[in-house]
Amino acid sequence: MGTTVDNVERMTGPDDPWLTIGNREFRSRVLVGIEQYESVPLVRDVLAAAGADVFITTVDPDNRRSSLLLMDLENELPLDRFIWIGTTSFARSRESAIRSAHILRDSLGIDILKLDVRGEDNMPDNDLTVEAARELRAEGMELIPFILPDLDTARELETAGCAALRVMASPVASGRGILHPEAIRAVIEQTRIPVVVEGGLGTAGHVAQAMELGASATLVNTALVRAQAPLKMADAMRQAAIAGRLAFESGQRGETVAAV
Repeated sequence: MGTTVDNVERMTGPDDPWLTIGNREFRSRVLVGIEQYESVPLVRDVLAAAGADVFITTVDPDNRRSSLLLMDLENELPLDRFIWIGTTSFARSRESAIRSAHILRDSLGIDILKLDVRGEDNMPDNDLTVEAARELRAEGMELIPFILPDLDTARELETAGCAALRVMASPVASGRGILHPEAIRAVIEQTRIPVVVEGGLGTAGHVAQAMELGASATLVNTALVRAQAPLKMADAMRQAAIAGRLAFESGQRGETVAAV
């Protein structure tokens, strides 16, 4: 099945779209997860400070966690100004991820999905992710799946028609930074779709390093929640992403020393 995604050139300015799906252009180099927040005003301010243009929403089909209600967010956020994408980040099986995708599509009309199929250890399951991606692509959903940095898996998902890839830098919420930079660089350089780096990006330096490796964007969450001043950290991540992207486009190759 052919994809409807028109991917932009790899070498673009920091404010140019790094991904286009239909008439929706992704410009911000920082995506922000909001599952961990309990304050609606803080979500509003963090998204603004990060310069985010994507709003990520989810459901929890297994009722494992509570989260903010959309009706509460609508009173504080101009939600129509964001690109809405769904996520299956609460799912802990292939079946749960697909069920979440169907709920998001049927209840909210969401057709772009941040696909996560993780095990009980919260690590991406590459094989199950490929299986789920093939099924959801056959249904016409646009996907940005989350995987361990494995080139064969990345190529399978590209062939399946995924819009972009999300590659794990280190375990989610670990703050350990980029553990396998060469593996991530290989995925970036040897696939033709945009690559987002996420997981364990605990500092602005980690974000800059990801962008210097050639990532199209980064996704952050826990680092902002844990910061004493979340808005300052969000701004730092935004500026680091821009600086790292400019460094990459200058011809500089990012550091390949693994984080410790």
